[in-house]
Amino acid sequence: MKIKNYSLASLILALILFFAKSAKAVCPVCIAAVGTGLGFSRWLGVDDTITSLWIGALLASSSIWTIIWLNKKNWSFKFQKIIIPAAYYLLTLVPLYYYDIIGHPFNVIFGVDKIIFGVITGTIIFMASIWLHNYLKRKNGLKSFFPYQKVVLPITVLLIASFIIYFLLKWMII
Repeated sequence: MKIKNYSLASLILALILFFAKSAKAVCPVCIAAVGTGLGFSRWLGVDDTITSLWIGALLASSSIWTIIWLNKKNWSFKFQKIIIPAAYYLLTLVPLYYYDIIGHPFNVIFGVDKIIFGVITGTIIFMASIWLHNYLKRKNGLKSFFPYQKVVLPITVLLIASFIIYFLLKWMII
């Protein structure tokens, strides 16, 4: 049943993003790629730490995308850079807590729930990769070094982090 729900959610996300207009900082292709990665990892039974890494990246990219979209529509408001991400994170994490997905005493890493740890780590990694893209672009005369750099960098960094965490978990280092 859960597999069907994740597949349906991934399909709906893909359809929504297919019809979305492009944004400047974080594009819909990146969000679709992060969402797809999230759906596949849960479907394959990947550890919650890795899955939530992608959740954090998806929430961060969705927050940025929403803020940019609102600004383009001249619908900006005070504290939107705090309220919008807080809303995304709360609307995602509170239901997970309510349904006992977050908070299980045996689902911890470094004393922190694996999902919370992964969301925080994924958010930091995603934001760092966006910073890296912008830094590289500035160094290259406001041009990307290669096509789709702003998509490739975050996805590549998230994939590398996912593999590192996977192997650390497999060898019981963390």
